Amino acid sequence: MPDPSAHVTVHTPYGPVRGERRPTGVRFLGVPYAQPPVGELRFAAPVPPAPWADVLDATAYGPTAQRRPFAEVTTIPEPTIPGSCTLNLNVFTPDPAPAARLPVLVWIHGGGYVAGSAASPWYDGRAFNRDGVVLVSLGYRLGIEGFLHLPDAPDNRGVRDWIAALEWVRDSISRFGGDPGQVTVAGQSAGGGAVQTLLATPAARGLFRAAISVSGAVMDPQDRETALAVSRLFTDRTGVPATAAALRGLSDAELLAHQDTLGAPGADRGALPLLALAPFADGELVPRPVPEALANGDAGADVPLMAGFTAHEFNALPTPGATEADLHGMLAARGLDAQRTRLFLDTHADRAGDPAALMGQAVTDTTFRAPALALAEARARRGRPTWLYQFDRGSTAPEFRGSAFHCTDLPFAFDLLDAEGVTAAVGEDPPQHLADALHAAWVAFVRDQDPGPSWPRYSRAGRETMLWGDTARVERDPLRRVRDIWAPART
Repeated sequence: MPDPSAHVTVHTPYGPVRGERRPTGVRFLGVPYAQPPVGELRFAAPVPPAPWADVLDATAYGPTAQRRPFAEVTTIPEPTIPGSCTLNLNVFTPDPAPAARLPVLVWIHGGGYVAGSAASPWYDGRAFNRDGVVLVSLGYRLGIEGFLHLPDAPDNRGVRDWIAALEWVRDSISRFGGDPGQVTVAGQSAGGGAVQTLLATPAARGLFRAAISVSGAVMDPQDRETALAVSRLFTDRTGVPATAAALRGLSDAELLAHQDTLGAPGADRGALPLLALAPFADGELVPRPVPEALANGDAGADVPLMAGFTAHEFNALPTPGATEADLHGMLAARGLDAQRTRLFLDTHADRAGDPAALMGQAVTDTTFRAPALALAEARARRGRPTWLYQFDRGSTAPEFRGSAFHCTDLPFAFDLLDAEGVTAAVGEDPPQHLADALHAAWVAFVRDQDPGPSWPRYSRAGRETMLWGDTARVERDPLRRVRDIWAPART
């Protein structure tokens, strides 16, 4: 017989759920926030769960929208769990009592909008629970099901899933000890892009009070015309109409095969973004391209934002046989003239003779560093509360060659240095003092909408930036070269 003292039952607006007690609190796993997106609902907007009467066992992670990993080996362990009820979330709470009124962190996983898993051990909420924060991690529709434009289905279905999960938090989190008025939304990579998208989406307004965008990836261009071009390319390449009616009955394997065909390189792609299945400005749910809305509009004006990146997001990506000619071709294709190409090479002289690493740095800069810096600059011009950081601590794992690589900041932010796969990603004996400092800044931001007095806001006068290395320090304008190289007009 299971020990009844090891379980806690909470009554949600839809029905009772039973979670598992742990030393830091209670976790409830695989709680549905919408009905399974199958059959007629496969490409529909999310529909609230059907109420249930019997106690729902929430002691194991629920099904994931990810039907296969992003790659054979991923930095973050990302389990794939079969099942149809993929629109579920996990709640980690220190105190499942309505009177607790604790701040809430809602986490959106990454994976290029085509993969990723909320069931990762890197997203366990135990350290946040220890420090008085409720953590919610959520799953959402990916790839074709989440983001391909279909004329007979609502656009941006993955975005609608994020909003539905946040509405569930608004309506239900008080039953788990959280305060719906103290919600911070956060995410990394595609999840960081999700955060920026939600800031630019009027339907999400009021569902969170603060935001953290970690290595946020927002595809460019992301206008409606680009989304329509992706749909045409899908049909041209697969021979299948890009409609919900044509796709609804396909198996997961068939849909993934079509997704691979769409994503393959080829001259017919033209100027389409590399990751073509991603949020886009549909003119309705997402009215304007996200960078434009955040830089020039009122989107997110009243929401404190923490944003940043690692120093070498994609430097260690393998580029077999890369040559100096390949490097110069890439830099030219990304808009650098001879003068700024020389500045780029001088800035990264420590990687001279390694064109693959320099090509990775160019991807890092144009996908993550320069856009986040431009966002901080735009918000600072308007006096909007913004904190910018760069994670500098290089991995000592051999394959990452000393890079502060994509994802390697997350075990420090979550203070989970003992989690599965962390040593393989960041190296042996990762510094606990760095996790203590970075995690404390996140907790303070979630609790107070400010990471603390040692980290000032980003301003146009000082361009103050937190650098998370073996020691944490704030510098004034340490990223000037990034602006000079990639966005001189904004300097």
